[in-house]
This record gives sequence, C-alpha cells and structure tokens, in this order.
Amino acid sequence: MQIHFSFDEPSPLPEIDFPKPERLISGNPKRTTWNRYERDGVFAGEWACEVGAWRIEFGPHQHEYFQVISGRCRVTEDNGVSKEYGPGDSFVGGPGLSGTFEVIEPILKRYMIVDRPA
Repeated sequence: MQIHFSFDEPSPLPEIDFPKPERLISGNPKRTTWNRYERDGVFAGEWACEVGAWRIEFGPHQHEYFQVISGRCRVTEDNGVSKEYGPGDSFVGGPGLSGTFEVIEPILKRYMIVDRPA
C-alpha cells in the first residue's frame, strides 16, 4: 500500500458513476473519480463532473476538503447558506452537512475526505 502520492504522478484508472436517482435534482451528470490515496478512512484524489445538481448528505464522521482546479460549482446548505466555488477556491465541510451540490460549469477538483470516528 502506498503511503504517499503526488498529483504529478500518472492517474490511476478512473471510477465513473452518476447521482442516485432519488437524489438527482437536474441533469444526470457523469462523475469521474481518480482516487489516488485510500487508507484508514482517508481518501484523496481528483474528481470531475458534468453539469447537474443533486442532494448531498455528509455522514456522522465525514469531513471533506476540496479545491477547484477548473469549472464552477455551488454548495447550498438546507439552511439556505449558499456559496459558489471556482478555480483556486477551496471548500471545507463537516459531519451533518446536507443540501445540494450543483455543477454550474464542468468541474475538476482535488479532494480529501476523512470518514472515520474520532
């Protein structure tokens, strides 16, 4: 198991998925994930997505950091707080976050997710 990685290294084979139908709000965007690191509930890599929107719900131990490389997205929490993210912008979300994730322009982001009990 690799203990470190660099985004300059060749990408692993991608995983492709689509939002679950019961969460889908608009479009049916293809989501492509290059998971470069996975260890003890920590995941990191790159993620690309087509235009569309769906409901998000973070788990009780889930934290996510991402930085947008290209494109634009909007995260809107159920409480109405909404923010757009574009190239160079970063996001941090924690346990209990729920709302919508909307890809406004096809996006590429780098992410780190921590999903494990404290």
